[in-house]
Amino acid sequence: MIVGLTGSIATGKSTVSKMLADLGAVIIDADKIVREVQQPGERAWREIVDFFGEEILQPNGELDRAKLGARVFDNPESREKLNQIVHPRVREERDLQTQEALAHNPNRIVIWDIPLLIETGIHREVERTIVVYVDQETQYARLLKRDELSAEAARKRIAAQMPVEEKKRYADFLIDNGGTIEETFQQVQDVWAKLLRLQEEGASL
Repeated sequence: MIVGLTGSIATGKSTVSKMLADLGAVIIDADKIVREVQQPGERAWREIVDFFGEEILQPNGELDRAKLGARVFDNPESREKLNQIVHPRVREERDLQTQEALAHNPNRIVIWDIPLLIETGIHREVERTIVVYVDQETQYARLLKRDELSAEAARKRIAAQMPVEEKKRYADFLIDNGGTIEETFQQVQDVWAKLLRLQEEGASL
């Protein structure tokens, strides 16, 4: 079973992902893959530098994610170009990791942890979708604290993404991460139990 996990920025998706891993899921982390394919010398890195210029590089040659983010958040055309460069490489690596995980154990539940799961249409490729959410004010406060952004920058980053309420309409399972860590974990356990039951039912057909 392949399950999609998503949520908007600063909703705590990574926390839920770690909980699912602890329960036994195989996590395919799209953000981690993005960082890997953008390492100096990789094809995606070269194409990004060719398009955006060397000013988005750190002294050690790695991408300055803050500078690159500032360039694309205010420019839809630049954001689309970055996606065109990065997304195909991420999909290739995601599929390879998934195949390796299922070849090792076909009964494992694989979680595709993808921030843009719905926006990119990848939710159509998974069997179930989990959406992690918090209310907008909690999201805004967490983003300010986590990334040390200005109020304006935080608002722009939230506005650049699909609204949480819209994402929730695509969910098979919702996890409210606005409470305590214990409350979140209880919800994650409940979702995991349901996924295991669905997997067993599918295997018996």
